[in-house]
Amino acid sequence: MNLKPFILILLFSFISGFIFAQNDSLTTQLFQKSDTLQISKKKIKLSPIYNPLAPSKAAFYSAIFPGMGQIYNKKYWKAPIVWGALALPVYYYQINNNDYKRYRNAYRLRKNGLVDEFTVGGIELVSMQTLETAQKQLRENRDMSLLTGVILYILQIVEASVNAHLMQFNTDDNLTIKPQLIFDPIRIETPSIGLTFKYNF
Repeated sequence: MNLKPFILILLFSFISGFIFAQNDSLTTQLFQKSDTLQISKKKIKLSPIYNPLAPSKAAFYSAIFPGMGQIYNKKYWKAPIVWGALALPVYYYQINNNDYKRYRNAYRLRKNGLVDEFTVGGIELVSMQTLETAQKQLRENRDMSLLTGVILYILQIVEASVNAHLMQFNTDDNLTIKPQLIFDPIRIETPSIGLTFKYNF
């Protein structure tokens, strides 16, 4: 098995990650004074790092109106997804409920010897067995649509709360992975490849 392409791809990915992870110290030194001057001219209101009420507020807003917790978290693109996801079960619930009522009324009328909507000119287009089976299936579909809507409603509340928690995590440079190539001075002719992870707290 030829390992040269695999080694080259792995080596290239580490080098590119190392290059893009570097900070240009010269530019930071040049622009450090101008940044401090701009900051000193403006009054900056520092927001607290951790807001313990943010997850509960997001969950509360989502419980009152679906999608409002996502808007509170400033994830505006998630609100239409929530609305669409909740609109589908409502739509199918109404369709299945209307059809269930039609078949139930036809079954009751036929059982009492009256004419129903599935009887045309004295000919029964749908049998009694089919009416019973259709009622059972439509009731199951209606209940499944209702259950799906309730689950999606709860999930969007949980998603808003979890997202508010995750937005407050500390993501500074000490938590990033910086790949490095370390050459073995003893084995220069036959280079070996290794992987080292460094993390700081």
